[in-house]
Amino acid sequence: MRVLNYNIRYATGIGPGFHFPLPLAGYLRSTAKNLDRITRFVSEIRPDVAGLTEVDMGSFRSGAINQAEHIAEALGHYHSFESKYSERSLNTRLPVVSKQGNAILTSQPIVQEHFHYFDAGIKRLILEIELDEVVLYLVHLSVKYRHRHYQLRNLYSLVGQSNKPVIVAGDFNTFWGDYEMHLFMEASGLRNANAAGDPTYPSWAPSRQLDFILYSEGLEVVDFRIPDVRLSDHLPLVCDFRITA
Repeated sequence: MRVLNYNIRYATGIGPGFHFPLPLAGYLRSTAKNLDRITRFVSEIRPDVAGLTEVDMGSFRSGAINQAEHIAEALGHYHSFESKYSERSLNTRLPVVSKQGNAILTSQPIVQEHFHYFDAGIKRLILEIELDEVVLYLVHLSVKYRHRHYQLRNLYSLVGQSNKPVIVAGDFNTFWGDYEMHLFMEASGLRNANAAGDPTYPSWAPSRQLDFILYSEGLEVVDFRIPDVRLSDHLPLVCDFRITA
C-alpha cells in the first residue's frame, strides 16, 4: 500500500511573487495552473491512499473547483473531504476560508467515514476513513503549542479504539519535530515512517519536520521517501507499507 501525505497549500504555489504586491497575496490568486502541476505529480506517484491537507473545496480562487474532487477524478479514486473548522467556527461563514479543508483519496472503496473534531484550536477536523484492512486518520494540528498537545491527547483516545492497523498522517505543525511527538507515539504505540526525522518544511530549504506518516502494529515500512517537489511550501511524504496483520 502506497501512502502519500501532502500539504498542498490550496495549490497557491510558492516563490517571491507569493507576497507581491502585499504579504500573503498569493492566497487570493488563481490556483488553476499549480493545481494541474500537483495533479500530475500525484498521478505520477500513483498512491493507493493520499492524505491532502490545505485543500480548496471551491472558492473563487480555484474557479469553484473542489481540488479534492479534481485530483480524485484524475486518479480514478474515491474521496472524502470536509472543512477543517468546526461547525460553530466563524471561519465557516467567511469567503474563501469557509472552503478550506482536508481530504483523503483512495483507490479502494471506503467502508466508513467519520468527521471528528478536536476540543481545542482553530483547525479541528480529524478525518477518519476505514478501508478493508486499515483505518486512516488525517489531521492538521494547531500552530499553538498548548493546543497541539490538547489535540494529541484527543487523537490518542480516538486511535486506540481501532481494531485494525492504523495510519495517522497530516501536518502536525510540530516546530520541535519528533521531540514533540515522543510521548504521543509512546502512548499510542505508533511509529514514525520517517525514521531519520528528515525535515519537510519549508520546501525550498527544509529545516523542520512538520509532516508525519505514523503507523501501528500490523504494518511494515517497505520504502519511505520525501520527493524534492516544490509545488507547495511543504514537501510531500511517500511511504510504501506491507500489511502484516
